[in-house]
Amino acid sequence: MVKKLVYCLIRMRYAIIADIHANLTAFVTVLVDMEHRGEVEEVWCLGDIVGYGPDPHQCIELLRQTNHVCVAGNHDWAAIGKIDTFEFNPDAAAACQWTATKLTPRDITYLRGLPLVIERDDFTLVHGSPREPIWEYILSISAAKENFAHFKSKFCLVGHSHVPLVFRYNHAGSCYFSQFPTNKVLMLGKERLIINPGAVGQPRDGDPRASYAIYDSETSQVELYRVSYNVGATQARMVEQGLPMRLVARLSRGV
Repeated sequence: MVKKLVYCLIRMRYAIIADIHANLTAFVTVLVDMEHRGEVEEVWCLGDIVGYGPDPHQCIELLRQTNHVCVAGNHDWAAIGKIDTFEFNPDAAAACQWTATKLTPRDITYLRGLPLVIERDDFTLVHGSPREPIWEYILSISAAKENFAHFKSKFCLVGHSHVPLVFRYNHAGSCYFSQFPTNKVLMLGKERLIINPGAVGQPRDGDPRASYAIYDSETSQVELYRVSYNVGATQARMVEQGLPMRLVARLSRGV
């Protein structure tokens, strides 16, 4: 009985989410799916709660209702004026300016307080990269290899690119890329890893379904899940709010 109790106490499951981007319909669907898969003790959010989508305030409020930690993303900072939008494309900049008008003082305080980096057990959490948490995309082996020198933990979780990816770094100093397929277990072993769970609110890998992962500390496994949601409902909300039509259309294609 005592041994069983100890086992129950040490096993923890964590949901890994990124890039909600004010897509409340997708976010709610992911949380429901998460609940159906079993209890999650904590949500690890990799930034960009807001931007692009039609419900920034609602997404912040919903995230705050969960037991969670969250790092800052570039859209989070841009929406509260901590960074300029000169590097944003015109549609992203327009959405950011609109987002700023929808945030409450409480929302602004929350976003302003988000850290750039969070460490949890063997994991480092950032939005873009450990080298440049706000802006850098890790999409190539060369960028990944350079970034392994910028965090001390065994594993690093990143978002920003909206694409599920895994980069591996072995003891021989070699870095290579591997797929992060849906519903296939990623075993955490001796290799150091940089893991991207994809995007909840705006996938860009050609699959419009929301993307997130669950980490099980007892089995040392991370599993990626894709969840269909009512894309049309989010698009209708975006049109209603006057957001750029190119942002509306891309949700259907997952690009």
